[in-house]
Amino acid sequence: MRRALILLGLLILLIGLLWPWLTQGNWWRWFGRLPGDIRIEREGFSFYFPIVTMIVISVVISAVLWVVRRG
Repeated sequence: MRRALILLGLLILLIGLLWPWLTQGNWWRWFGRLPGDIRIEREGFSFYFPIVTMIVISVVISAVLWVVRRG
């Protein structure tokens, strides 16, 4: 448990230090608009289901948890 809390703290620290750089530019706008995400737009109706984005997030979280549990 201690290791997980230390890693979480380091991750939050890293995001905090990189925040000014992360918020500049449009590099992050591709996220949520990956090929394979379902987007239907019709007159008076729009539907968006980011299935590929959710799969990518799931794989990344699974890999991080696998590394944490292994260590």
